[in-house]
Amino acid sequence: MLYKLFKKYQSLIAYAFFGGVTTIVNIGVFAGLDWLGWNYQVANVIAWFLSVLVAYLTNKVWVFSSHYTTVKDFIIEISQFFFFRILTLVIDIIIMYVGITLLDGNSIIVKIIDNVVVIVINYAFSKWYIFKKTI
Repeated sequence: MLYKLFKKYQSLIAYAFFGGVTTIVNIGVFAGLDWLGWNYQVANVIAWFLSVLVAYLTNKVWVFSSHYTTVKDFIIEISQFFFFRILTLVIDIIIMYVGITLLDGNSIIVKIIDNVVVIVINYAFSKWYIFKKTI
């Protein structure tokens, strides 16, 4: 029974774990650059880029077990991944701007709240558009 439950939610469990790893990379890089005095939006984009690389590799291999067979399939998959991640980067930038610039919030707390929103949206994009199983 426990095994069936695990298999049913395996991709969600793996996504949560590797999403945590990706989030640590994102917030860690952001916090480091913020501590060094970098502009928060520049730090945010750099943190985004590095965490997206981690997310692509982990999502592809361990979360959704995507196996492309041609270079064309790989290019389509990675292009879709980055396209949808760029969409959530826009949301990310807006949340950071509102939270830090307009509301004068703590940059790390805003970044953590921002990550929760972005993770949920990214999971939906990954599950239903990027790494969907084709029959």
